Amino acid sequence: MLATPWTKAFSDPRWAFEPKWDGVRIIARGTEGRLISRSGRDVTATYPELGDLASIGPVVLDGEIVAFDSDGLPSFELLQQRINVRGPQRVTDLARTIPINYLVFDLLFDGGRTIGLPWQARRELLEQIVLPAPAIISSTVAGEGEALFAASASQGLEGIVAKRRAALYQPGMRSPDWRKIVHIQRTRAVIGGYTPGEGERRNGFGALLLGQWDGDLLRFCGAVGTGFDQSTMAAIRSALDEMTIQGSPFHPEPRIPKDHRWVNPHLVAEVAFKQWTSAGRLRAPAFKGLSDRHHEEVTVRRDGPAVQ
Repeated sequence: MLATPWTKAFSDPRWAFEPKWDGVRIIARGTEGRLISRSGRDVTATYPELGDLASIGPVVLDGEIVAFDSDGLPSFELLQQRINVRGPQRVTDLARTIPINYLVFDLLFDGGRTIGLPWQARRELLEQIVLPAPAIISSTVAGEGEALFAASASQGLEGIVAKRRAALYQPGMRSPDWRKIVHIQRTRAVIGGYTPGEGERRNGFGALLLGQWDGDLLRFCGAVGTGFDQSTMAAIRSALDEMTIQGSPFHPEPRIPKDHRWVNPHLVAEVAFKQWTSAGRLRAPAFKGLSDRHHEEVTVRRDGPAVQ
């Protein structure tokens, strides 16, 4: 079951609220000890520290695998190092250096199917199960969504998920009975290049390559490929075609795996994004429009990770 994006936090006694964990969604099958990803892939071998889940009997759990950084905050950047790893020795080494937790938030089977029960009843059954570490039950708050949303912002979390207490579990459905409300940051970045578009985007571009000034050096901070309509994309591409240059304006030159074009770094983009990575890259950026800010005013000091 998937959550519907929601624009604003709310409070309601008919709803329960929980932190939105920045991790990987996993279905865990007790007895078998199997872990199944959202795509249906068996990832049991990827997370050997969850092997003890086989001891809890015939249950099916829904939750999220999360890696926490040194500040105790969820870090998808760290977790990415555990995803799709091959080889038992490599998996074992990473399990020691990048530990994970399994944050369980729903119960789909408990000796019998429970998805036809209201969320509240499923939650009460879940809380009776003793989970082996590092699996733990995700905490919830009754009714006070606005307070939890404010607290999640102050603690550096991604946001919250609201769940209607009377809601049934709807496998494979994105339902308004579950609502995700996330904290979105905004910043500005200079356009220093683009990757050519393909298919319907052949007259536009694939993504804009972005940077921010650090003194006289333009530091690459990521690529944005979403948030454009066709008319905006065509207008930007027309402007970029008149600004093409031979060498990279970025220092150091970023490693762009696809074909790319460099442009004179004068246009400024407004972007929304989830967070900065430790490498100074925008995570999940979306284009919001062109800014009237002069490109020389878009600096790492003013707009970069340190000020977020």
